[in-house]
Amino acid sequence: MNKKILLILLPLALLAPLVLYPVFLAKVLCFALFACAFNLLLGFAGLLSFGHAAFLGTGGYVTGWLMINSGLTPELAIVAGTIAGGLLGAVYGALAVKREGIYFAMVTLALAQLTFFLYVQAPFTHGEDGMQGIPRGALFGLIDLSDNMVMYYFVLAIFCFGFWLINRTVHSPFGQVLKAIRENESRAISLGYDVNRYKWLAFVISAALASLAGATKSLVFELASLTDVHWHMSGEVVLMTLVGGVGTLFGPLVGAGFVVTMQNYLSGGELGNYIHIIMGAVFVICVLSFRSGIVGQLAKFKRDNF
Repeated sequence: MNKKILLILLPLALLAPLVLYPVFLAKVLCFALFACAFNLLLGFAGLLSFGHAAFLGTGGYVTGWLMINSGLTPELAIVAGTIAGGLLGAVYGALAVKREGIYFAMVTLALAQLTFFLYVQAPFTHGEDGMQGIPRGALFGLIDLSDNMVMYYFVLAIFCFGFWLINRTVHSPFGQVLKAIRENESRAISLGYDVNRYKWLAFVISAALASLAGATKSLVFELASLTDVHWHMSGEVVLMTLVGGVGTLFGPLVGAGFVVTMQNYLSGGELGNYIHIIMGAVFVICVLSFRSGIVGQLAKFKRDNF
């Protein structure tokens, strides 16, 4: 089933910039990768993090600083930003996975707020002004990314890589252990699995992919700002995942597309001042009426009727 969906989505993704604005599509893909990374932790390991914005912002800031100051090509700067976020995730994960449930969520939120205030004070981030004028550079020193169409296809390639990695992780023996931990942690412990080690590895992979999304986003918009590190962003990725469908591969992609589209088309009109109220209402409706999310509900409908 997933292969059939991919065969439909990939041609659509390749043709989409001929119809829609490439930068908007690239933004959707960046947030879709961010939501997919978060879903790996929540949907498949059962760990609710309220601090994933720390990794999104770290990837963006590190990549942006390197592009401005080091002269690295964009692919190397993105790799460096991803590694930086992964290392931060390794430290934060080691502290957080020792706790469970709401305590895990609160630890991740506290660590993310610590990161936020560090970036507010750090001189290289330029505080509330943000890191502006990040050059897109030339991919491998050859392909100019200043063209929006070229930038979109580069982002699409990165998203496909991240999605493939998540898919492989979920369907690997490692992913099966994560699902076992999610369903019944005590039973997984009784079978001899080092539960905290598996949780930590899942946290690091998720953090690295979230940083990859942030690094890519900083090149798309040529900007890295405190918005990406704020706790609101951690809340938005929860909304994207729940709306699309927790524990599904395509749910975060659909949820990110829905939320980003809603923000993009409502923020500029008369409803702009009420965008957060509208998003909150959508969240409540989804939780009360479509607890499986859009993709989960469609899958359930298909199982019941076909």
